[in-house]
Amino acid sequence: MRTRLADVAVRAGVSEATVSRVINEKPGVSPATREKVRAVLDVLGYADRFLPPTAAGLVGVVVPELSNPVFPGLALAVQTGLAEAGYTPVVCSLVPGGVHEQDFVRVLLQQRASGVVFCSGVHANTEADHQPYRQMLERGLPAVFVNGWTADVDAPFVSTDDAAGVDLAVEHLVGLGHERVGLAVGPPRYVPSLRKVAAFHDAVRRHLPGVVAPGDVDSLVISTQYRLEGGAAAARALLDRGVTGLVCASDVMALGAVRAVRARGLRVPEDVSVVGYDDGPLLDLTDPPLTTVAQDLAAVGTAAARALLAEMRGEPGVRGELLLRPRLVVRGSTARAPAALAAPRPTGTRAVVRRCDRARSHLRTTSPPSPPETAHRSDRC
Repeated sequence: MRTRLADVAVRAGVSEATVSRVINEKPGVSPATREKVRAVLDVLGYADRFLPPTAAGLVGVVVPELSNPVFPGLALAVQTGLAEAGYTPVVCSLVPGGVHEQDFVRVLLQQRASGVVFCSGVHANTEADHQPYRQMLERGLPAVFVNGWTADVDAPFVSTDDAAGVDLAVEHLVGLGHERVGLAVGPPRYVPSLRKVAAFHDAVRRHLPGVVAPGDVDSLVISTQYRLEGGAAAARALLDRGVTGLVCASDVMALGAVRAVRARGLRVPEDVSVVGYDDGPLLDLTDPPLTTVAQDLAAVGTAAARALLAEMRGEPGVRGELLLRPRLVVRGSTARAPAALAAPRPTGTRAVVRRCDRARSHLRTTSPPSPPETAHRSDRC
């Protein structure tokens, strides 16, 4: 055994102790070194004896669900990037009350998977314990995380720029004359929700100066679930507060909001405008076709796949977060604000009223420019 370990160590350019750690699946070996030792074991004919059966090139793609169209689209983009590099991606969908992330991680480690991509997983939950991720990385399983940055996990992150997305939606509605704009968002423990709420506060301050008091913005935000029912519940509450423009954190929530608006005897978009988020398939066929903030799923998935490939090759990775800018897709669910439903202006000086009148006059003659589809990096470590 010692002679064989020495042969492997010489061929791999590592110590015998490192070879032993690889054979016994011990931590403390980089992914690149681990793969090099395994390759030498295979070349020398020792792999069958010293290494358990492997699923060569297996990569896990973990998603929270498949019922929301955004996740199959994102998984497909990741799969495509990995398959083109010769890997075999396997989609792992969580099951409520059943299979959890750590169950998949355990299986991937047992099968000697090459890496894993987590899409909108537990890492996005600010209240969750991230220690299992750190342990997984210490065991030599490279990983990349999508949509939900956290500072306590040393790995690449790729996300849609939620701040830019919310700003696009609010700017669009204000450009149509809406002065009472509300936000329906997911549970506040998730990073994307926190970012959207912060961006909404900033967007209202910048696009509606003097119209909405800073202390009133919180009343225009409803946290609920990423479901049809959640969107409907948020819409009902915001309609009670005089909102004529709704920004929803997902397309599914937006469709629930449309249902709630109609249940009030109102029309979309003649009485209330609704904006979704994600741009899932078939939105051109909804009634009305849904205006939405489109995540560039192909770009996000490709970037995540490339980052994981670099990690699996042992290349020095850039830590922090890669943010990809979304774009606004305007369809039939948004229109000019109805004068009859517009909320009364808050009391204030005549100067504020005149400024709002001038803004509306300007909006009648100009259209907001389309934002450039660009990507930028934000290092947050």
